Amino acid sequence: MKEYQYDRLLSIKTTGNQWGVPSSTHYNPYEPTLYEALEVLFDHYELNREDHLIDFGSGKGRLGFYIDYHFHAKVTGVEMNEKFYNMAMENRSHYLHRTKRKGDNIQFYCGLAENYAIDLTANRFYFFNPFSVQIFQRVIQNILQSIEESAREIEIILYYPHDDYLFYLDNHPSFVLKEEIILPKVYEKNPYERFVIYKLIDLNNTI
Repeated sequence: MKEYQYDRLLSIKTTGNQWGVPSSTHYNPYEPTLYEALEVLFDHYELNREDHLIDFGSGKGRLGFYIDYHFHAKVTGVEMNEKFYNMAMENRSHYLHRTKRKGDNIQFYCGLAENYAIDLTANRFYFFNPFSVQIFQRVIQNILQSIEESAREIEIILYYPHDDYLFYLDNHPSFVLKEEIILPKVYEKNPYERFVIYKLIDLNNTI
């Protein structure tokens, strides 16, 4: 299914040019994960109703609507750009009208990722290179601090993973590589076209 067809199915608008490039060098321009890539991810990666995924750099909310539509899992989008946040909220209204759902599973937060208080039910965290590795490290520390309050299994999902992200998690004592999911055809030309998933292995080590 093509991009605009998926948007039409979900009654949302997430395609087209992305504007609102942040002035800070620590934050990257917003770009949604292609629906085709999401199909590949969830052909191999299991997500359940009981899961709660945090999407950092959620933009117009595409991932949240896709997950709710297919898996009924809870999703919270964290977006620093107020214009994108407002568009996500507008998409939310249209999507809920289209699906006749209450919307409890789809929430959006407008603010900096490093300032977001990790929900103690959240157990899946999605990153499509939304910010610098320095911000990424702070977010990971926030996630690990939340484990001290509520122990649970944690997985980190990276799409088009930045080398600095990979180096940080590969050398972190609390995470181990779980799996890689490559995107057929495009991966051969671009090795970044893949999902890399890490899981928490040591609940007692949060350094």
